[in-house]
Amino acid sequence: MGALTLADRIRRSQGRAAMVVGGWCDAYRPQDASNPLLPQNRFMKLPAAFSGDDAEFGRPVGYGQATWWGLFDSAYTQPGDYLVRHETTPGAADGGVWFVAQQPPLLPVLCVRASRVVDFVRPAATDSTTGTGVGSYGGFTFGTATALLSDYPASVLNAYGGGFDSAGLPGDATPRSWEVLLPRVPGVVLLNGDLMTDDLGRTGVISSAELTDLGWRMLVRQTTT
Repeated sequence: MGALTLADRIRRSQGRAAMVVGGWCDAYRPQDASNPLLPQNRFMKLPAAFSGDDAEFGRPVGYGQATWWGLFDSAYTQPGDYLVRHETTPGAADGGVWFVAQQPPLLPVLCVRASRVVDFVRPAATDSTTGTGVGSYGGFTFGTATALLSDYPASVLNAYGGGFDSAGLPGDATPRSWEVLLPRVPGVVLLNGDLMTDDLGRTGVISSAELTDLGWRMLVRQTTT
């Protein structure tokens, strides 16, 4: 039996198992740098189940867990696709959004749970002789920034130990840092200094952006001014 035939049989068996233990999900394939969950991006409905780091549904997922193992027929999907599981009943809180990070042959599919919806923009260069503030952020307004990504579901989790308080005053709030995971988006390159906003109204600046085989991994520091 060849490797391709074996991989196809494994995918089929995973799809059959998902029909037993999983629930129906809508699959979306992004077409550009804006909201990938638009109705026109939905390409199929398929049964899927998601497990924690043991990949065997042996225990629940704990705090701060971004990566999950997906159980579904990956013959129909590819890295960067989104799977959306809707609540079984209103208020059940059993829905979720995942994107496919990697689906290697003969192995479970690695997915990332998207907890927030984010936008990324690139500040326009300013004249340091007339701008205010520090560096390229002098006189920055969102109206002059270049949009990079809009309404993209992403994993946004606290990165502990990344904040600092430069003044050391008792009433000062310590800026947060977040670890942000996103799928690769063709034609979009994120750089240090790009700004992120999320659906909670928080704003941060990328301090580290790495494009890996699994997609984007970034450290974003909260802006306080």
